[in-house]
Amino acid sequence: MSLPEAGEDKRGPEGRLGYLLRQAAAAHRLRMERALADLDITPPQFTVLTMLASYPGCSNADIARIAVLTAPTVTVIVGNLEARGAVTRRRHAEHGRILHIDVSAQGLALLERCRERVHALDEALLAGFAEEEEAAVRRWLSAAARDPAA
Repeated sequence: MSLPEAGEDKRGPEGRLGYLLRQAAAAHRLRMERALADLDITPPQFTVLTMLASYPGCSNADIARIAVLTAPTVTVIVGNLEARGAVTRRRHAEHGRILHIDVSAQGLALLERCRERVHALDEALLAGFAEEEEAAVRRWLSAAARDPAA
């Protein structure tokens, strides 16, 4: 018995939406891993660096929530980014136990190189879509990500 390739049979338009979404996410993550490999950064590290640059002053827990990672994973990622000089930590002025995480100049340069590659992947995903179709896909993905209990 031969199994269908991605995009065929139940792994294609006939498949369940949840499975197709998971399959697409896994394929995109693999493309990101390959695109970022020579920069020695993983997709989760890229995501955390992006969130830290986009939302300065967030805690590890905040970053974990918006990056869809666990707090312990974010702690390890931030430690690894700090070790390579991409981020710095400093004590809060009033609450000594709270640490602010800042993206360094080196981290911003790394982030820019990563963004160029990841944006190229995004553009490839959108090849052939009209603006209205892209907007519909973005609305659908955003709605699918919302917590129905919220």
